[in-house]
Amino acid sequence: MKKSQLHWKCIKNCGACCRLAPLERSEALKALSTLQTEEYLNMVGKDGWCIHFDTGSRRCKIYEERPDFCKVSKLAHLFNVAEKNKNQFAIQCCRQQIRSIYGGKSLEMRTFQRSQAQKVEKNG
Repeated sequence: MKKSQLHWKCIKNCGACCRLAPLERSEALKALSTLQTEEYLNMVGKDGWCIHFDTGSRRCKIYEERPDFCKVSKLAHLFNVAEKNKNQFAIQCCRQQIRSIYGGKSLEMRTFQRSQAQKVEKNG
């Protein structure tokens, strides 16, 4: 039997997840190890954005070498979310972050919502 499930997908020119401001991301810091927390805090620029985020192109300058905590595929593990719920969890995290950075009716949110609307067939 097959069933449809929303599938998380990153969108280009967003970067909402690169807003690392510790006072705004306390839940993220709580999920990290001591070493990860130190690395995270060292990545925060004076404006609260990651020092590796290029605001002009809205891209990560170290994407291929970014830390594990920057990879959405690792979010479920960091927050102890069951494997079967990882896509929905990632979608919720992104919605929350995009809403807080750009707004609920922003172009980024509309683009993200459209990208998530694509269904993926899964066996199950």
